[in-house]
Amino acid sequence: MTAASLLKQHGYSTACIGKWHLGLGGDEKTDYSRPLRPGPNDFGFDYFFGIPASLDMQPYLYIENDRAVAYPSLEIEKSPRPAFWRAGPIAPGFKHAEVLGRLTEKAVDYISNHAKTQAYKPFFLYFALTAPHTPVIPTGFFRGRSNAGEYGDFVVQTDWTVGQVMRALDESGVAGNTLVIVTSDNGPENLTVPLAAEYEHRSSHHFRGMKRDMWDGGHREPFIARWPGKIKAGSTSSEIICLTDLTATCAAIVRAKLPKNTAEDSCNILPALLGKKLKKPLREAVVHHSSRGFFAVRQGRWKLILCRGSGGNRYEQGPNAVKPDSPPGQLYDMVEDYCETRNLHEQHPEIVEQLTVLLQKYKNQGHSRPL
Repeated sequence: MTAASLLKQHGYSTACIGKWHLGLGGDEKTDYSRPLRPGPNDFGFDYFFGIPASLDMQPYLYIENDRAVAYPSLEIEKSPRPAFWRAGPIAPGFKHAEVLGRLTEKAVDYISNHAKTQAYKPFFLYFALTAPHTPVIPTGFFRGRSNAGEYGDFVVQTDWTVGQVMRALDESGVAGNTLVIVTSDNGPENLTVPLAAEYEHRSSHHFRGMKRDMWDGGHREPFIARWPGKIKAGSTSSEIICLTDLTATCAAIVRAKLPKNTAEDSCNILPALLGKKLKKPLREAVVHHSSRGFFAVRQGRWKLILCRGSGGNRYEQGPNAVKPDSPPGQLYDMVEDYCETRNLHEQHPEIVEQLTVLLQKYKNQGHSRPL
């Protein structure tokens, strides 16, 4: 069960537009001349339009539902940074710089068409943007708008894209009854590092690390939600949440009970969105995972990392390099030291033991939410 299939069961029209990157078809080598199943349509989405993976990963083509719009019969050479993409098959007429705009048009059209043809039904739109991931290719009007280089301009274009969706909701007359969430799946890539020196822009803010790392620069993300009449404008929450919580939250919104064998790491965060006063945290803990297979667990103010160093990117020198005499793990007080600079692993062995046992319990039972 996905959030989409859950909501579909409760009368929602569902659509996925943008980057899929979860596999298309069951064959080891995908044949794009045939129906691409399983895919989004098999996981709860009535409609899909998008690309197979990230926009810097071949093959380059559009897919609508389970069919390629055009077969990737040509070849394209790799592009240098910042407009980076890998060499590989590409469909005739496919242009990387046009993708974000076309996906934006599809999302806007979906909202407006739904209002015209299915206004009696609620809808769920998962709009997975290709930006500001590479290739960094701001177009036309957006070039030079940020005063922070091409990447900054691309962020401005991404902001414009979100604005187009919000405008479509307004014009369709459904903005007042629609929950909009804007967030991301992981921290920034290292291509943003030079921006700190040249433009004083830090995509990870003051948090340590970036994409792939175990530190919070790789995991802590903006989470912005708007729901007129439900979420108080300008309000904030200090609850620790995870993107896996979307399914349980959708279930709460439609008053559905989740089956025990699904959404095993999903917790209902609706009370936090609605600004309810809570007697205890909504989540017992959050589990982190790095690109090189290491785990961390965060509970309250404490975060335990079960490795030395980042667990992801390899830092050969500088403050993030692994020191020969460093402890086997890392423990940080995320209230007093949210930048993760003071490792308290040796000072608090009891906390290390407590969190190690908790993580092992989750591994053994196969779920982290109460079932």
